[in-house]
Amino acid sequence: MNIAQTTQETLGLMKESLAKSVTIATGLTAYDLQAPAKNLYPIITPLRNSLPRVARLNPGDAARWRTITTITGSGYDAMGWVPEGQRTASMSYAAQLQVAPYLTLGEEDTVTFEAEAAAQGYEDIDSTATLRLLQKTMRKEETALLGGNASLALGAPGAPTLSASGTGATLPAATYSVIVVALTFEGYRNSTVSGGVATTKTITGNDGNTYTLNGGSSNKSSNTTQAVTLGETLYASAPLVNGAVAYAWYVGTAGSETLQAITSINSVAFSAPLASGQQAASVITGDNSRNATLAFDGLLTVGFNPANSAYVQALSSGTAGTGTFLTASGRGSVVEIDAMLVEMWNAYRLSPTVLYVNAQEQKNVTNKCLTNASGPLIRYNVAADSDNGGPYGVSASGVVRWYYNPFSVDGGFDIPVKVHPDLPPGTIIALCERLPVWYQSNQTPNVAEVLTRRDYYRVDWPLRTRRREFGVYAEEVLAVYAPFGVGILTNIGNG
Repeated sequence: MNIAQTTQETLGLMKESLAKSVTIATGLTAYDLQAPAKNLYPIITPLRNSLPRVARLNPGDAARWRTITTITGSGYDAMGWVPEGQRTASMSYAAQLQVAPYLTLGEEDTVTFEAEAAAQGYEDIDSTATLRLLQKTMRKEETALLGGNASLALGAPGAPTLSASGTGATLPAATYSVIVVALTFEGYRNSTVSGGVATTKTITGNDGNTYTLNGGSSNKSSNTTQAVTLGETLYASAPLVNGAVAYAWYVGTAGSETLQAITSINSVAFSAPLASGQQAASVITGDNSRNATLAFDGLLTVGFNPANSAYVQALSSGTAGTGTFLTASGRGSVVEIDAMLVEMWNAYRLSPTVLYVNAQEQKNVTNKCLTNASGPLIRYNVAADSDNGGPYGVSASGVVRWYYNPFSVDGGFDIPVKVHPDLPPGTIIALCERLPVWYQSNQTPNVAEVLTRRDYYRVDWPLRTRRREFGVYAEEVLAVYAPFGVGILTNIGNG
């Protein structure tokens, strides 16, 4: 074979290869990966952001302070008259020592050597993993500040009251047994109908040690039975449990009750066939509502605790499955909120500076305030030079952003109404963030502070495998100096 023939054959092979198509499916394309990774998760921490954080210089094992709750004058407390030339008797004090142990919150993560090397040029995964750890710790801190529970045990609810009535329901005819379990704020967040009520969870830490957390659920009630004929709806109501923001309902034949509903009021209605495969009531064997040694009390628990004399109003049971709604005053306000404001003023001469609500309650408060009856009391202001459609431009779907409190020595003020992402429906919490000036002579301007023994810090653990192990922790406690600055409305029906 001569050179000319070889060259011709080579050229032919090249032409043949070029005649074949190269497509995107061949895979000979660039890979356009945007860096860094996009963090598409919400980090909403209004309480953590607003509560003052105070680092203690010599913290020890707990924060301690003394509270003078009462100064009582001699004689008649409301009279200061003294005869000429004479001396009055001595006044008296009521003082209490408060102790709040420091507790630890934290999260951990790991990064393998291979992942660290493979991520070069994309993102610094050591740094971004730390950022996500910090963000998750802050989110857990937010829920702790709102509803951590160390002191308030729910016990067991009383037996529910049952009835059956109506027509048109598809619940099969049978004799049904109902058991109820009360849930704290943490229990409500940890529990779902499909996943079951949270009882306890044992965590194995990265050091190999284990510890157990209680999920926030009460013990179960005794059962009550009710015969239901086809077409009737089964109604159940439970006695109110102080400290509960929700109730879990187990329904079935006696001895075979399973979880069928979780409600934010103390009643429920069943009109359709029960779901199968749900958590059995037999799983609930004790009161798992608090973590006495691992947690500190959040604002809700401080308010619910009867020892703190905070304002708490649970709306009445009302119609089973519906509950009791907030009441429109007819003058652009809500009766229950007005009653809370006036009681906090009459009892302690203070007012909330913020109202935190669930999105459901923001809608309900707006519907109660903006009615035909309150229409003549509403004022709508538009700037003459507004560019939103002229002087008659109106935005639809407005909400009540401020609630006016007239009960104050300076003529009253507006209280912001804020949606809290974690607050359960059916509950409103009012917080006086700063005591009024007539309280501040005792050096307590803040109602509550986050006292930190050691604020957010990262720990890099010694290498023991080809992965980096690290954690983000904080050592702190929520110190609520004036628990009467907390007000709670709960068991609010949706309507």
